[in-house]
Amino acid sequence: MALSFHQLHIFYTVSERGSFSAAAQALHMTQPAVTMQIQALEEYFGTKLFHRSTKKIELTEAGKVLMVYAKRSIDLVKETDLAMSRFTHMLQGRLLLGASLTVGEYILPRLLGPFNREYPNIAIQMKVMNTAQILEEMLKHQLTFGLIEAQVAHPDVHTEPVLSDELKLIVPSGHPLADKAPVAMEEVLQYPFILREQGSGTRQVMEEELSRKGFNAADMKIVMELGSTGAVKSAVEAGLGITFLSQTSVKHELALGVLKLVPIEGVRFERQFYATYLKTNLLPISAVTFLSFLREKDLSQWL
Repeated sequence: MALSFHQLHIFYTVSERGSFSAAAQALHMTQPAVTMQIQALEEYFGTKLFHRSTKKIELTEAGKVLMVYAKRSIDLVKETDLAMSRFTHMLQGRLLLGASLTVGEYILPRLLGPFNREYPNIAIQMKVMNTAQILEEMLKHQLTFGLIEAQVAHPDVHTEPVLSDELKLIVPSGHPLADKAPVAMEEVLQYPFILREQGSGTRQVMEEELSRKGFNAADMKIVMELGSTGAVKSAVEAGLGITFLSQTSVKHELALGVLKLVPIEGVRFERQFYATYLKTNLLPISAVTFLSFLREKDLSQWL
């Protein structure tokens, strides 16, 4: 029997997931098929790779050594895909990705056009939901790749920054703060707020920055929580409150003069947009190509 990358990937996933059943789910295989491939590896090397006496399997000393090389092999395949993706202009396939609301509604539509012109044979399917929902779907293996508004801390998930952004204080025209520049955060917090729902990247970034500056988000006068950036904009435009949103998402309303951008003294809500995927997943070449596009292009020319 010849050693194969497929077997190393299965071994790596079993080790990372801590059980044959969890690895089988992650790899979309049956548990007996996973077990058979591990047994074949053990026969090939002539040694046990896992201790199976405990409820959660553990690597043997030989398994720990193999794990180093298995991870190196997987990283090399990922690097190879990324290096070759720039040459795959005739690539055909489908790109299925999850995008958090600000990214999906206001950022990606401006980037998908240029991407489509460069890779016209890749069909794009995008699911727009909040960051927490994208993470949940990835962990359930219903999504393989996402673009989100806040970094997530999960041992099974890889995130990397691909785009910079900044939240701004947005008020309706005619608001008492509309013609002030800059304003103190203490004054801003006296007014009612309309915010995105808990679990959204926009909300998370805002709350974390307020905390860093010594303010408690729980003290904000939140009169409404809405599930989309468009709904927040409409409510602010109607005079129901003020908010923090990406400047990219309100370009049209700022140009029309129905919303105003107000700088805040000493506070900047800077953030990154992140690409995210499960560490044990090998991304399809369409996703690798799109990730390479985000990494290497000057995206500001389209935003």
